Amino acid sequence: MRIATYNVNGIKARLPRLIEWLGETAPDVVCLQELKSSDETFPEADISAAGYGAVWHGQKGFNGVAILAKGRDPVVRRRGLPNDPDESHSRYIEADVGGVIVGAIYLPNGNPQPGPKFDYKLAWMESLIAHAQTLKAEEGAVVLAGDYNVIPTDHRDDVFSPTAMANDALAQPESRAAFRRLLHAGWTDAIRTLQPTGQAYTFWDYQAGAWQRDAGFRIDHLLLSPAAADRLADAGIDRDYRGREKASDHVPVWIALRD
Repeated sequence: MRIATYNVNGIKARLPRLIEWLGETAPDVVCLQELKSSDETFPEADISAAGYGAVWHGQKGFNGVAILAKGRDPVVRRRGLPNDPDESHSRYIEADVGGVIVGAIYLPNGNPQPGPKFDYKLAWMESLIAHAQTLKAEEGAVVLAGDYNVIPTDHRDDVFSPTAMANDALAQPESRAAFRRLLHAGWTDAIRTLQPTGQAYTFWDYQAGAWQRDAGFRIDHLLLSPAAADRLADAGIDRDYRGREKASDHVPVWIALRD
């Protein structure tokens, strides 16, 4: 089973690129973030025509997450995190797809920091950590995939310039500490498990020629429960899609699980 995460940065604007990528790579499951679409305007017909069933948790103009499944309908388990600090934001959806529990995550950015947006980010991470423990206790295969808005380290394999990002909410000690707590609680960072070293950027800003300068960083992650990690066969980053016309500022990141 090939499972991917892709922050599309506006599903209407990026729909041709999304359909193109689905056709070229044929993932079995896709977690989408930053739909910027209400529930009513989600392009279900286009997704269905591409061969995918979909469930989504939309929000007009902001946020929004979805789970797509090739040739089947995902079975929704929940929309929104338990104890979400702000339920008006559509940032989490969870579904069962062929016996694998998949959570699509769009974690708050947190800028500017310090301030209420950063406090919200940390509170949301606490809710995620608690829910992740509940999921892990079920002892099944679980994949928590999405835009975590956390650069895990200052290593150049994770970020083009630690100095440039030093004051950003994505690189603060508190953000990183919460991310590490997830990992230390038994969740596996799929990309770094199979690619311990080497550049693994997943995001390049639209500003200042970031793509052309390769000024990127790694914020899109797939974290696996122990049962899912035991099935991990492959993982990768579809970097080339960032260079296409009217591309998202993120690229798809994927894993393959053995049956």
